[in-house]
Amino acid sequence: MPTVSVGRDRLFAALGKSYTKEEFEDLCFCFGIELDDVTTEKAIIRKEKHLDEEGDENDEEVIYKIEVPANRYDLLCLEGIAQALRVFNKQQEIPKYILSDVSKDSMLQMHVKPETSSIRPYVVCAVLRDISFDEASYNSFIDLQDKLHQNICRRRTLVAIGTHDLDTLQGPFTYEALPPSHINFVPLKQTRDFTADELMEFYKSDLKLKKYLHIIENSPLYPVLYDQNRTVLSLPPIINGAHSAITLKTKNVFIECTATDLTKAKIVLNTMVTIFSEYCKRKYQVEPVEVVYADGRSYVYPDLSAYNMEVSLSYINHTIGVSLEAEEVTSLLNRMQLHAERSASGDNQWNINVLVPPTRSDVLHPCDVMEDVAIAYGYNNIPKRKPASVKPLALNEFSDLMRLEIAMNGFTEVLTWILCSSKEISTMLNRQTDKSTAVVGNPRTSDFEVVRTTLMPGILKTIGHNKDHPKPIKIYEVGDVVLLDEKKDVGASCHRRLAALYCGANSGFELIHCLVDRIMEVIGTPFVPVGDDTGYYIQRSDEPEFLPGRQASITHKGKHVGTFGIVHPEVLNNFDISDPCSFMEIDIENFL
Repeated sequence: MPTVSVGRDRLFAALGKSYTKEEFEDLCFCFGIELDDVTTEKAIIRKEKHLDEEGDENDEEVIYKIEVPANRYDLLCLEGIAQALRVFNKQQEIPKYILSDVSKDSMLQMHVKPETSSIRPYVVCAVLRDISFDEASYNSFIDLQDKLHQNICRRRTLVAIGTHDLDTLQGPFTYEALPPSHINFVPLKQTRDFTADELMEFYKSDLKLKKYLHIIENSPLYPVLYDQNRTVLSLPPIINGAHSAITLKTKNVFIECTATDLTKAKIVLNTMVTIFSEYCKRKYQVEPVEVVYADGRSYVYPDLSAYNMEVSLSYINHTIGVSLEAEEVTSLLNRMQLHAERSASGDNQWNINVLVPPTRSDVLHPCDVMEDVAIAYGYNNIPKRKPASVKPLALNEFSDLMRLEIAMNGFTEVLTWILCSSKEISTMLNRQTDKSTAVVGNPRTSDFEVVRTTLMPGILKTIGHNKDHPKPIKIYEVGDVVLLDEKKDVGASCHRRLAALYCGANSGFELIHCLVDRIMEVIGTPFVPVGDDTGYYIQRSDEPEFLPGRQASITHKGKHVGTFGIVHPEVLNNFDISDPCSFMEIDIENFL
């Protein structure tokens, strides 16, 4: 979860009260966040530079590192945390955010050219008028943008935020997409003009910005924002223009968010303007901007309206495990910045009408409301109770019985990763690439590229890493594999399988065959002639991972359920195993 670093003294000043470390930890716990660490800015620098010398920390500002939920974007800065805690402590009413009363004719406009649809099709804007920054609030304003970029904006791929000194610009504005050679401006913190393609080369050596270049560098058109005088505001998602850079003296801030995801752009804009509108002369008031598209569509942003959600009181009480009155629930929700009122639903039942403010984009479902009631009530205050008798799923119960039986036959259970590299389920098993494999998008490592379609690679890797262990090695695993399945709404299905391996100098076909027979005996399935659907039988198979002539397929009541045999020497060599191995794998779901 994200960690927000805030100055302790400034936070306590915003809260209107000082706390000991233990008191503040308790407050954070009650609100559903966590005080992760207490440090100083110089201590952080020393840690980053691996310096051992200690300074006089009594003269340094104390920094609180607070861990917040990943979907609470309103808590990514000191201002948001302080406001939420003030409301939670009943020191402040829930803020009501409103749009400035600006006539249609005098409202700023952003005109969107049709060419932008090919690269970043959406833009939303707003203005913070008569804002007053000091050094701390200015730094917090910039830091919030960075945290949003790393979080909901997905490193600027979904949304890129641009903030500008409106007094240096002249509306209306245009959002265009042009060839990089046609874009020329002085970027932030630079003193000379660059064309957009020159900027791409220039920033390849910049440690901070080079990681964003890939988003647009291969596009024939780059997104760019201009004011009426053709002054460049920004080249999203890379850099803003130096001309409109905000400073401590800035009084009117123009905020634009270009995006590939309109919903997230609205959330980001709402987060920025609601949190920092408290520094405006007219608190919690935001000036709207009209966004006009080439096809005539126009929208006014930001949308600061609260939306209504109705939640049953009985659902809240039953899910949490308490018996709260409607007035108690509404009071608890108000402490969580959700304006709530009770309403009758008939049959002597109550519903809770909740107005979700623009700051709480995390509230999407009645369970989110229920969670906030539980947090405000206090998890430690929820009475403990034993759940009603829960019967395990038949598949899990059967899996446990299989584990017990295999263990009694002298095998040791292993647990391997469900993700593996693509070659481990293909070339390393002498197989072709399986079209039923679920592939991981943008894997962080080559070891986790796909979801396994067989338990064999994990077990062979286990043997390869323990080849010096005394022989024989007898291991097994009961686990899931995943296969693509168009019939499922998620496009894939899980299959519970049992696999076992015997590794040793005398490992033979008969050793693993007898284990298969024992499993079938335990589940009460008789061995029958080929073609008889009343039991199980085996037939010669031709799987590439096994030695030819020393392998067999298992058919249970007319359905193929597994394979066993001696592992092919080439496969053993691929996994760096020198001793012969016999292996079996069965889909145990077919036995239920």
